[in-house]
Amino acid sequence: MFGDERRRQINLGGAHSTATHASVLAQTQQARERRRNEKRAHASASIIQSRWRAWAARAKVQAEMLRAFDSEPIGTVASARYLVLGGGEHTRLVAFANAALKAREKAVFQPFFGPESSSWLVLLRQIACLMLTQVAGDPHSSNSKALLRFINILAAKRPLSDTSDIPVGEATLQYLICRDMYFKLSKCMSSIPISPKGKSKPSITLPGLIELCVAPFKQFRSSQPAYHQSLTQVMVHIMTIPLLPNRILSSLADFNNHVPFGALDLVDLATVSNVVAVDVSTLHLLANLITFVSPRHAPNTQLPMTNAALLSYISLLNNILSVIPSNSLEIWKEDLTSVNPWANDDSDEEDHPSAPRSVRSRPSIFPTDEKTAAKLSNLVSQANMDSLLIAANRSPSTWQQFLQLVINIGAKWPAKRESVLSTIVVGSGNFIFKQLWRDSVRRSPLGADISGSALRNPQFKNDWPALLLLTELYTQALLTMTDDEFFSNTARTGSTAARNPFIIGEVVLFSRQLLNIAFYLYWNEDANSIQSCTIPGLPVSWELVRERFTKCLQAIHARDSRRPFTPPNHWLVMDQLDVRSFVEAAIIEDQQLEDDNNSLRKLTKRELAYLSPRLGILNNIPFAIPFESRVSIFRSFIGNDQNKQDTSNLWGGLRGQKVVIRRDNVSQDGFDRLNELGAAWKGRLAITFIDQFGQEEAGIDGGGVFKEFLTSLSREVFDTNRGLWLATKQQELYPNSHSYAKESHQLNWYRFIGRVLGKALYEGILVDVAFAGFFLAKWLGKQSFLDDLASLDPELYQGLIFLKNYPGNPEELSLDFSINEEDLGITRTIELKPGGASIPVTKDNRLEYIYLVSYYRLTAQIKQQCDAFFEGLSDIIDPKWLRMFNQQELKILFAIRDAGIDTSRLPTASTCVNLLKLPLYQDEETMRKKLLHAINSGAGFDLS
Repeated sequence: MFGDERRRQINLGGAHSTATHASVLAQTQQARERRRNEKRAHASASIIQSRWRAWAARAKVQAEMLRAFDSEPIGTVASARYLVLGGGEHTRLVAFANAALKAREKAVFQPFFGPESSSWLVLLRQIACLMLTQVAGDPHSSNSKALLRFINILAAKRPLSDTSDIPVGEATLQYLICRDMYFKLSKCMSSIPISPKGKSKPSITLPGLIELCVAPFKQFRSSQPAYHQSLTQVMVHIMTIPLLPNRILSSLADFNNHVPFGALDLVDLATVSNVVAVDVSTLHLLANLITFVSPRHAPNTQLPMTNAALLSYISLLNNILSVIPSNSLEIWKEDLTSVNPWANDDSDEEDHPSAPRSVRSRPSIFPTDEKTAAKLSNLVSQANMDSLLIAANRSPSTWQQFLQLVINIGAKWPAKRESVLSTIVVGSGNFIFKQLWRDSVRRSPLGADISGSALRNPQFKNDWPALLLLTELYTQALLTMTDDEFFSNTARTGSTAARNPFIIGEVVLFSRQLLNIAFYLYWNEDANSIQSCTIPGLPVSWELVRERFTKCLQAIHARDSRRPFTPPNHWLVMDQLDVRSFVEAAIIEDQQLEDDNNSLRKLTKRELAYLSPRLGILNNIPFAIPFESRVSIFRSFIGNDQNKQDTSNLWGGLRGQKVVIRRDNVSQDGFDRLNELGAAWKGRLAITFIDQFGQEEAGIDGGGVFKEFLTSLSREVFDTNRGLWLATKQQELYPNSHSYAKESHQLNWYRFIGRVLGKALYEGILVDVAFAGFFLAKWLGKQSFLDDLASLDPELYQGLIFLKNYPGNPEELSLDFSINEEDLGITRTIELKPGGASIPVTKDNRLEYIYLVSYYRLTAQIKQQCDAFFEGLSDIIDPKWLRMFNQQELKILFAIRDAGIDTSRLPTASTCVNLLKLPLYQDEETMRKKLLHAINSGAGFDLS
């Protein structure tokens, strides 16, 4: 019924194939690949077999040669030939060397007087090379000493006699040098261990290694190529050995005296740069160069360098610094951040809670031990920089390389940049300023106009080092230069402290030159190229150049703001631009940035310059734009922000946040009811006063009541009797530095006061308060200077001026890098730098001490209070809005200003900045009459 399922199924129609064209093609390709692999395997097998047969045949021949060597007396030409053809087996090489040493030199060199002298020389060279290879393989073997001794006998040999001029030593050394002699020596020296105390353990082979290392410099003349090649190979292989001086300590004198470090002009710098890898070996080369070469350019050295050698040395240093990454010259520490004020005052980041902390990125290479780091630090030591400065000034080419070296150090070792600049300022007096200005910068086309046409021209690449270094040095000098010194060019009798190295007219020219370049770099340069591209001839980015020039310009402009010395419109660059279009575009760019930047973090000056050319100018070199234009931009920024908060510039409407304030408790009620409002601070606040009887006062706050409240509140919170503020002799306020003011509750008061002042600025309400200039500088992210200390602590200021101009040895004054601080009856010692209590103040470091003392008193001591104040202020006013002004201009924005002592004048007003300017009237009645007269006169803009 069901049939036989086991029956065979036969398809009478034939086999049916379902293979497609693609599958057939794939199968064909697989078959072809299989045949190719089989062919390749067959060929590889043939090569292996051929090489095996060759090796076996060679091994057989070598074994036969070694057996023949064993049957031949050592010292004959035949024995040497058998030894070489036998591959230089270790025990037989040692036997050959011992036999030769035992028979003394006469037996070794006797064959040179026979018919096979040329063959004997060839064989001895080959035997020496085989012996050196054996030594490199096991440098601490007891046999290595004998092998090295035999090699050195050959290498040191000069012509045999008056009748035989065979150059045994020269020929042997040339042969070895061409066959990696210094590479093999490097392997041997690198294997010498270093004890924990930094000393090498005794090595039986070290004397022989050093003798062979310096042999070419004894055997060849300095004009011979082998001499040059050897010196170059020493740089490549020997000078890159870690802690080289420590390893060869017992033979250090021989190495130092015979390696011609004073002839570095013979080194092939291109070979050194190309062969030495950009890794830690580069740092060892730099450390060893500093150790061995630095004494040779010191004053009164017994081993002087020629100008050509000094040029090559500094060029080699520049080559090394140009290829290594930044921050790679000191031991990496994971928690190391840029917090040293002396070393990082050029930081773009604001000292503000909302700004990101500046943390170093981990470099790809860095020294791994303290001893190497210490050797590298000698590069920037006072003695080394002073001697380099003097030596480099002997020739123009060397001087140009020295300028580049200082710039490279600053770019690649930021932590040492300020100390190097200070060292040069102290060590050179004023001559380096005058030389840089007179010989280069003054005549340079860089910055001659605002077009920037010369900036990228390679033709002027040699002008950049002088301009950049002069800018950095002058910025450094201004840190501790008082206004009296700035306007005086004559040094005090007996003083070693530098006065202004420029006359005022030169400062005017120099500042304009910098302004032309800086403005061009902010206005015209592409944001990507400014970060990634470098200036002609230097590994320095355009962005870094722009920052350096900006910092110097800000310092000079600060002097001009306090005591004007530049001609009218000196700082303005708007002749080239449409002011109105600039203002409109800046407002639009700010609005776009606000829309795009959704994070709470405020943008830094660097970020603004990257994102917006106009805002970059306004936040970095705002003085290039007229003050009135900046005020207009400021009010427009606030207007845009008010629109975002759904408020009106004219107090439109009567709705708002109701705030009830007791008349007799304005500040405390304001703190309790307003401090936590957050964004509501920017909106309309409707104030209702409660009188002394507990009743609400009649009236609706249409703006006037709030102004009254803000005025009363400001009067109370800025009262110095409350303990939050102190006043200078000029009655200018700054935060109290006592520990009481650093308590959390008091810091909340600083935040509140910051919001109060921010609200006054936001609404354009005048506040009758005067702040100290150094405190205002912190609002703007600007640096405080020594002169700022005069208003805070006149006695300390005079003491620092005395120290700066002290003609004797400052160590006589028994000062160190610490300062005593009295707080609530308790005296504490504050170290100005790590270990400062044990670091004496000397002639070389006194400028650093003066700066650090000023920094501590003006900045560090009140940092927490300032941070809290700025945090509150920034809740209302964007920091970038304030950075459009300097300290003097900031006072105009929110404070009443006196208009001089001419009491016959009427009061005037600057309506653009909501400023009332009152002459210093002697009594209230006179002021009242003058104000009424001015108000009722109906005069227009001509009154101001």
